[in-house]
Amino acid sequence: MTDPLSRLLATGRPVLADGATGTTLFNMGLESGDAPELWNDTHPDQIRALYAGACAAGCDLFLTNSFGSNASRLKLHGAANRAFDLSRIAADIARDIADAARRPVIVAGSMGPTGEIMAPMGTLTTAIATEMFHEQAEGLKAGGADVLWVETISAAEEYRAAAAAAQLAGMPWCGTMSFDTAGRTMMGLTAADMVALVESLPHPPLAYGANCGVGASDLVRTVLGFAAQGSERPIIAKGNAGIPKYVDGHIHYDGTPDLMAHYATLAVDSGARIVGGCCGTTPDHLRAMRAALDAHQPGARPSLDDIATALGGFSSATDGLDGPPVTQRVRRRRPRSP
Repeated sequence: MTDPLSRLLATGRPVLADGATGTTLFNMGLESGDAPELWNDTHPDQIRALYAGACAAGCDLFLTNSFGSNASRLKLHGAANRAFDLSRIAADIARDIADAARRPVIVAGSMGPTGEIMAPMGTLTTAIATEMFHEQAEGLKAGGADVLWVETISAAEEYRAAAAAAQLAGMPWCGTMSFDTAGRTMMGLTAADMVALVESLPHPPLAYGANCGVGASDLVRTVLGFAAQGSERPIIAKGNAGIPKYVDGHIHYDGTPDLMAHYATLAVDSGARIVGGCCGTTPDHLRAMRAALDAHQPGARPSLDDIATALGGFSSATDGLDGPPVTQRVRRRRPRSP
């Protein structure tokens, strides 16, 4: 148990992870379509403020601004050759902020999807994906990240490639998928499929779970699906702050700090050990979540009615575990930074 996350998990208390990188940076002036990772170099003070906000809100762990700092995604901005460097800078700034805190704070090196479709449905091979993730992982390692944090993955093959990259880098890692299609990932994986995948890996993650997706209620339902599989590996819940709505020309998430506080305690009672927020989650939400977790006494696993009553109804009638996957045309897309 040499890594700081394992030591923190061993205390038995819930670990509070951070909130939304993209939402916070947009509030600071990042323009839609711009690469947030370039700000590591051009706007380091804003990145420091991003990290400091998570620390001040009481987070035990925060993610680096490196979600899209892989060669495939940076290629869209003419910066494919900067994957290592931008990842390193993201982690280096984070290391300074974490080390200045008056308590242990873990730097988690964010690694998002490549944005490409894996073979055989697409053209991205496992070897190339592993190489891209490895370059990013080495940059995060060089900058001082404590753990790699693979997130918003939809395909099993891409998850395996990220796991292989973490092994090549000699780094502990955590990994989440996004369950946004009637309880399944875009590529059709259920919560049970993910648990089986995680336990089959030669270099498994310290913790696994779900992030982003649809809303807080759906994500807690997915956590229940993970817990039902019987694995003792720690579960991560990192849900969006409510449902996105288009208001006055901007995307607004309708989840209040009070709602996210309820979400945090329900996620813990459902089986999560690491709880944070994703899109729309601000330091105000995180402060409410910190207070709720600190005051929370563990309770029974919530029912689906309990979850819906506290957080709102589910986006679909199914959690993906009770039938075949929803037929969906595979499309190329560039996932947003949480």
